[in-house]
Amino acid sequence: MNNAVEVLNLTKTYGDVHALKEISFSVTKGELFGFIGPDGAGKTTLFRILATLILPDGGSALIEENDIVKDYRKIRQLIGYMPGRFSLYQDLSVEENLRFFATIFGTTIEENYDLVKEIYSQIEPFKTRKAGQLSGGMKQKLALSCALIHKPDVLLLDEPTTGVDAVSRQEFWEMLKRLKEQGITIVVSTPYMDEASLCDQVALIQDGAIMQISTPAKVIDSYPLGLYSVSTSDNYQLLLDLKQLPQVCSAFAYGQAAHLSYRKGEMTKEEVKLYLSKKGHQDVTITPIKPTIEDCFMELMQTSGQADK
Repeated sequence: MNNAVEVLNLTKTYGDVHALKEISFSVTKGELFGFIGPDGAGKTTLFRILATLILPDGGSALIEENDIVKDYRKIRQLIGYMPGRFSLYQDLSVEENLRFFATIFGTTIEENYDLVKEIYSQIEPFKTRKAGQLSGGMKQKLALSCALIHKPDVLLLDEPTTGVDAVSRQEFWEMLKRLKEQGITIVVSTPYMDEASLCDQVALIQDGAIMQISTPAKVIDSYPLGLYSVSTSDNYQLLLDLKQLPQVCSAFAYGQAAHLSYRKGEMTKEEVKLYLSKKGHQDVTITPIKPTIEDCFMELMQTSGQADK
């Protein structure tokens, strides 16, 4: 079997809220697989189920051919889990936290130091500092070190870069690439669309349902619409006016501009410019662009929303 993770029709509800709606996917051994979606999409619920912390209401999941319900004790030895919220002991030092987690799994820092050396060496000069006094980036490195110290086969990382500065985010993903090269399977979730391109495969998830699974390149190649980047002197009013155009499929803010999607062949940038000029917009700039993962996500959301009506 070449899959490290196999999930089939997994469901979870909380009262009237369907956190997961019969989702299915598989992760190949040694793959870096990303779940991309906003808060409330179901990512944390999924990761808690895979980490054997909560039970699903239906469906099944295997990690290294072990069932998450029947074989939960074995799975906890096979995985490293980094929850979205910093969950290490705030009053223990950096070294005490790492030694504690090593002891739980019947190992020592010294035995597996080579596995965490590249990450841990960056915070080792502060090993006597309490974990609660670390910066966001240092907390992130410590949490990853603790998740790795027992040499897991599969890493489950739930939004590991949320709330971390851009430099630390980049460093973290570089570390993940190097861990992947060591044969570790990595399943990671993130609300940051730009991180999708760093994964081997991505699952775009919203409202507990997976909208698409593919490589980042294929997700972008499947985008069916034309796309313009549009900016004017009044970008707030710009969005309102663009949404009034019948040829427009969607328009949303993207940095200092708006991304305008339209059905190919139905609208030229000259027509858009003329329309905006008549609406009183000045300094109009319109540029044809290639879609990003975020554009694809927004289009899929709109398509699935229409299908649900």
